Amino acid sequence: MPECQLFGTPGCHLCEQAEAVLMPLAAQGLSIELVDIAESEQWVEAYGLRIPLLRRPDTGAELGWPFDLQQVLAFLRVPG
Repeated sequence: MPECQLFGTPGCHLCEQAEAVLMPLAAQGLSIELVDIAESEQWVEAYGLRIPLLRRPDTGAELGWPFDLQQVLAFLRVPG
């Protein structure tokens, strides 16, 4: 199971910025599932106006954009 999911959609420039924030963590082994909201009508309804959005599958907690690396670390409770 991924440690977090990034909800977004291809061509979303804010989603690309969110991915860039997460790249250092992915390089350190954080498992990130990229979820394309276009694959589900429910996801479009739930997240269409809120992407990019980071979600923890284990707790259901969500972190909305904008976020920076320190906010993501606190969200994931990963020592910084």
